[in-house]
Formats: sequence, structure tokens, C-alpha cells
Amino acid sequence: MGRYGVGAVLFPVEGSRFPLSTLVVNVLGSLLMGVLYVIIVEKSLLSGQWRELAMIGFLGAFTTYSTFSLDALALWQNGHLALALLYVVLTLFLCLGGTLTGLALTRLI
Repeated sequence: MGRYGVGAVLFPVEGSRFPLSTLVVNVLGSLLMGVLYVIIVEKSLLSGQWRELAMIGFLGAFTTYSTFSLDALALWQNGHLALALLYVVLTLFLCLGGTLTGLALTRLI
């Protein structure tokens, strides 16, 4: 629901072949993972199962590797190799950057 909601709000009419809503949700989820890691793990706000529920359960359900994979393969199989490669590279670097940004900004607080 969260993933769909973000996509529907940010991109109500996505006519492009490029899966921008999935990219945005995955980058946002990566940023939130960095934030939650600092708050929950480094500052020991939650422990054990609550930590796993927040970080793996919520964010794992919010972000989506399977949709990313399917979108990339669909672009490739439909002859849009450059878009598929761009999507894969952007997802990798923006998600890593999102996590690093979340970690860095939250550590400043």
C-alpha cells in the first residue's frame, strides 16, 4: 500500500516507459533505511524483533527489488537497452547514495 500510494501521489499519470515511481520509492526506502539504522541500531532505540520489524519488515515491504528486476527486464526485452542500463545504474547508485545520505544526516542530529 505504501509503495503504491507514493507512486500514485508522485506520478499520477506515468506515461513514460521509464519506471520512475519504482526508482523513487527504492531511493526513498534506502534513505529511510539509513535514517532508521542510526536511530534504531546506533542509538539503540529498538532491539531484537522490533528492530527487524521496522527495518526489514516495513522497509522491505515498501521497497521492491522484484519490481525493479521486472521493470529492467521489460525495458531490455522491449528493445530499450539504453533505458534498462540507465535504470539499473541509477537504481544502484541512487539507492547507495540515499542510504549514505540517511546515515550522514541522521548522525548530525
